[in-house]
Amino acid sequence: MLCLTAAGRRIGRIRLKRNREDESFAVLEGGVFGLMGLLIALTFSISASRLEARRQMVVDEANAIGTAWLRIALLPETRQGPMRQHFRRYVDTRLAFHRDVANLAAATDALLLTNIIQSEIWSQAVGDCAETPSVSATLLFLPALNSMIDLTTSGTMMAKNHLPWLIRAVLVLAPLLCAFMAGIESAPRAQRVWMPAILFSLMLSLTVYVVLDLDYPRVGLIRINTVDEALSELRASMGNGE
Repeated sequence: MLCLTAAGRRIGRIRLKRNREDESFAVLEGGVFGLMGLLIALTFSISASRLEARRQMVVDEANAIGTAWLRIALLPETRQGPMRQHFRRYVDTRLAFHRDVANLAAATDALLLTNIIQSEIWSQAVGDCAETPSVSATLLFLPALNSMIDLTTSGTMMAKNHLPWLIRAVLVLAPLLCAFMAGIESAPRAQRVWMPAILFSLMLSLTVYVVLDLDYPRVGLIRINTVDEALSELRASMGNGE
């Protein structure tokens, strides 16, 4: 931004020497700055709301898994041990996915293992409920299991969902364009003043960084790793099955 401000001022000075007139682009500059402010406000709002939604989704997923875990007790006693072991492995894969979501290969492997365990849990649950004399297991355990799987899928997709690349590109290009136009507008001044340009560039760069950081809460300064404690505490309550 500082380089473009200097380039804009230089071009503006050249135009002034050629035209010998003081042409102002204040109206155009105001429109561009207004559009940039609107873009930043909208993307900031979207990223902040997604951050809260991601936090809530992890908590909801932990609650759903915990509910299904408790309802394993409705199954025949001989069937509860293998099912609980599946659940322990399942939570381990979810923790691995959230921990390694920034690593595409590791996250993909964890997600693939999650889907495999999901299929095993569902197949075993259907068979176990069919062998249970009471209908309580079918009416309570299977819906809880279905809710757990749905929330896992929703949480996975939300973790992968980010601002479209075109919006991110415009979000980065808009401040650069504004810096260039601000440089042109400063051309009539005989003396170059760096302090406003530095503060302007610093503030806009920081704002754009915060917007993008909110959209990637697993890799930047703004993290949602603390909400993973809900899954970690749930896993600790499950024991090791020994």
